[in-house]
Amino acid sequence: MELVSLADVRSAQRLIGTATGPSAAVRTPLLPLLSDARQLLSDAGRQLWVKPENLQPTGAFKIRGALHAVAALPPDIRARGVVTYSSGNHARAIAHAARTFGVPATVVVPSTAPAAKVAAARALGAEIVPVQVADREVRAQEIAEGSGAALIPPFDDRAVIAGQGTAGLEIAEDLDVDVVVAPISGGGLISGVAAAVKALRPAAKIIGVEPELAADARAGLLAGHRVPWPVEERTRTSADGLTAEPSELTFAHLSALVDDIVTVSETEIASTVGVLAREARIVAERSGAVSVAACLHRTLPPGRTAAIVSGGNIDAADLATCLDAAD
Repeated sequence: MELVSLADVRSAQRLIGTATGPSAAVRTPLLPLLSDARQLLSDAGRQLWVKPENLQPTGAFKIRGALHAVAALPPDIRARGVVTYSSGNHARAIAHAARTFGVPATVVVPSTAPAAKVAAARALGAEIVPVQVADREVRAQEIAEGSGAALIPPFDDRAVIAGQGTAGLEIAEDLDVDVVVAPISGGGLISGVAAAVKALRPAAKIIGVEPELAADARAGLLAGHRVPWPVEERTRTSADGLTAEPSELTFAHLSALVDDIVTVSETEIASTVGVLAREARIVAERSGAVSVAACLHRTLPPGRTAAIVSGGNIDAADLATCLDAAD
C-alpha cells in the first residue's frame, strides 16, 4: 500500500495555508516543558518540548486534516457539501472547514459523544445526526451516497493524513528531534507525523501512545497485523477521542514508520491533564494528554523529545476532576 509521502505533506501545508484569518490553522510552537514539570518526568534529564495543538481555532489538531481534505476537493464536488462521522474533534473541524469554504456539512455522531463537542460542531452550522457507535460509518456513507456530498473520514483518507502530517513537518523544521510522541486512535495523526518526521529526520524514533483500555493498535503492532477490539471494550476509556481503531491505510503507516506503541492508565491520563494545567499552563483534554503522560510515566528512547498535545476541548467539570487527580 502506498504511504503518504513528504511531498504529500508539503503540498498539504501549502493548501492549508490558503485559508487565512480566523479560519486558518495555527503553526503551533514547540514549548519547552518548565523546569518544575521536568522533575516529574520518568527521565528527569530528558529535554522535552510540547506541541500544543489545543491552541488551534477548533481546539485540536483535526483542523489540519479537515481544511486540507475540503480544500483538495474539486470545486463542483465541494459545492455539494461534506459528510463525516466523528465522536467530537473531527466533527468540529469539518464543520469549521465547511463554513470556511461556504458549503454545507453533515456530521454523524455516536450517541455517547461529548455534548460540548457536538454543540461546537452544531454552532458552526453542521447538521448533526446521532446514531449508535457501531452505525456511524454506515450511516455517513448512506447520507453521502444519497446527497452527493463528499465523505471525509476522520483518519482513513490520504488527504486527511497528509494534513495531519503538517504537525510533524513543523516539529522537524523547528527542532533537531530525536523522539516524537503522539496519540493513536484511528492513526491519522501519527501516520502523517511519522511520514514527515521520518523523511526529514530518519533516525528519529516515533512513539505512539494509547490508553490501556483501548490498546488495539499496540496489540496489532506486536502481532504484525490489525487486532480488532470490540467497540464496547475500546469505549471504556475516559479518553473519548482515542476509541477508534486503525484502518488498513493507517495500520500500513504504523507498521512501516512507528517504532513503538506504549500505553497509559486512566489514572495517569487524568493526573497528566492536571500537571499540564498546573505546571505548563496548557489546557488539555484527556485524549490530548496521553503523549505527555507517556513521558511522565514510561521509559522512552533518549534524546530531544517532542510530545504532541493533540487537543484541549475539555469541559470545566472534567478539568476540575483532573486537577484534583494531580494533587
